[in-house]
Amino acid sequence: MNLLARNLVLSFETSCDETSVAVIENGNQILSNIVATQIKSHQRFGGVVPEVASRHHIEQITSCIEDALTEADVTYDDLSAVAVTYGPGLVGALLIGVAAAKAVAWAHQLPLVPVNHLAGHIYAARLVEPIEFPAMALVVSGGHTELVYMPEENRFQIIGETRDDAAGEAYDKIGRVLGINYPAGKPVDELAHQGKDTFNFPRAMDSDENFDFSFSGLKSAFINTVHHADQLNESLSKEDLAASFQQAVVDVLSDKTVRALREFPVKQLILAGGVAANKGLRDRLTSDLAAFPQTKLELVPLSLCGDNAAMIGAAGEMLYRHGERADATLNADPGLEFDWLKDEIK
Repeated sequence: MNLLARNLVLSFETSCDETSVAVIENGNQILSNIVATQIKSHQRFGGVVPEVASRHHIEQITSCIEDALTEADVTYDDLSAVAVTYGPGLVGALLIGVAAAKAVAWAHQLPLVPVNHLAGHIYAARLVEPIEFPAMALVVSGGHTELVYMPEENRFQIIGETRDDAAGEAYDKIGRVLGINYPAGKPVDELAHQGKDTFNFPRAMDSDENFDFSFSGLKSAFINTVHHADQLNESLSKEDLAASFQQAVVDVLSDKTVRALREFPVKQLILAGGVAANKGLRDRLTSDLAAFPQTKLELVPLSLCGDNAAMIGAAGEMLYRHGERADATLNADPGLEFDWLKDEIK
C-alpha cells in the first residue's frame, strides 16, 4: 500500500470536555477517532468546569494520540499534516490540544493546520458524503446556533446567529429545572416525545425578517412557569413541559432555516453540532425539506454530532489543501469567529 498517495491528517479536538485525537484519510475516511469523555466528572457540578476539563485533557491527550495512531495502523512518518482546533472554546482546554499538536508537528516536521471548531462540525458531513456547493449549514450546539452559507469550499458566511443563549445551552438550563443531569439534551428530547405542546412558550424572533435566533426568553418563560407552579403547589407534567419547550426551539430553528433556503438556494443543507442529534429537529427538517427538492438534507451521523477529532481532520485536510498553515506562535482563540473567512456574498 502506497501511503504517500494519501493525505493522512492527525487531528486534535479539546475545545470543551472531550479529549479526542483522530487519523483521517483524504478528508473523508476515518481510520481512527479516539474520544475520551469527561461527562461523569462534570455532572456533579451541573455543567462543564473549565479547570477540571483542562486537567482531564492533560491526563488523556498522550494516550489518545497513541491509541489513534495504533488503531489507524500508521506512524508519524506516514502523516501529511497535523490539524487542531484553536477556537472557539474554553481557553484552558484549547491550549492543551494546541500545545500537543504543535509539539507533534515540530518534532516530526509536519505542517500545522489551524481549524475553526465550527468548520469542523460542518465538515463532519464530508465523512458521510461529499459536500456539494453552494451549501448551507445549521450548526446547533451547546455554545453555538448559527446558519452558515457556503458558496464554495473554504468560504463561510454567517447569515444568522443566536443573540444570547445557544439552543443547547437552553436545553441544559431547563434540564436542571426538570431535575435532569448535565448534559440534558437527549433526556429532554426523549421526554418531549412523551408529551404535548400545551404551554405555548414564546417563539422569539420567529417572524423577524433576519435569520438570527434568541432562546433566552424561551428559557426564562419555561423557568418562570415552573417556579410559579411550585409557589402555588401545583404539579406540572414534565413531559408536556419538555414537549412545549422543544417545539418552540424546533419551530424557530426550522422556520428560520426554511426562510434562509428561499433566499439562498443551495444544493445541500447540513445539520451539525451536538443538538443535531435531537430527533425532533431531525424529523422536522426532514419534513420541511420536502418542499425543496433541489436541496439535499445531510444529517451528520449521531456518532459525529458531538465534539470529536474526526470532524477536525475532515476540515483540516480541506484547509491543508488550500494552503492554510500555522507556526509555533499559534495560540488558543476562545472567541474565534468566522471573520477570518468572510467576504461578501455574491
